[in-house]
Amino acid sequence: MVVLNKIYTRTGDAGETALGNGNRVAKFDLRVSAYGTSDELNSVLGVARLHADGDIDTALSRIQNDLFDLGADLCRPDMDADASAEYPPLRVIDSQVTRLETEIDAMNANLEPLRSFILPGGTPLAAQLHVCRTVARRAERLTVELAALDGVNPAAVKYLNRLSDWFFVAARTANNGGKDDVLWVPGANR
Repeated sequence: MVVLNKIYTRTGDAGETALGNGNRVAKFDLRVSAYGTSDELNSVLGVARLHADGDIDTALSRIQNDLFDLGADLCRPDMDADASAEYPPLRVIDSQVTRLETEIDAMNANLEPLRSFILPGGTPLAAQLHVCRTVARRAERLTVELAALDGVNPAAVKYLNRLSDWFFVAARTANNGGKDDVLWVPGANR
């Protein structure tokens, strides 16, 4: 249970922050950048939800919760030490990835195949979901870099990879089932 009764602590005033295991690191540490970008993604997703309703809003709410799981996962280094942890750390699991895949397949079944790349835009929801997609890709790049240098839960990397695909297909769905997608016209302005 998290209890936040005091918002500022002054412990970060010298440019350091605490990871989930209590270790102190620089605020520019790659691990902090990775989970900080997942938090940024959660924030832009909150803006997208202003334009969503029904099933898509329910799915976006679920993803926001997953992103907190992801942040908790990424802020906890040294997965080998987890076996002896006082309590089991929260980790993203494969079923969260599978759920995204199932939802992607269901949304994509109703869309016409693409014959061109699409430009971000269309409806307000679609445009915001494209912002989510690009922030998810950045979070994924940072997490993959972190995985190469310090190790991370492989399911977290898979989740971010699938999540950006989810946002892409959801944006097409929000664009009147792809009918209002903005198509790229190569060389149109030469």
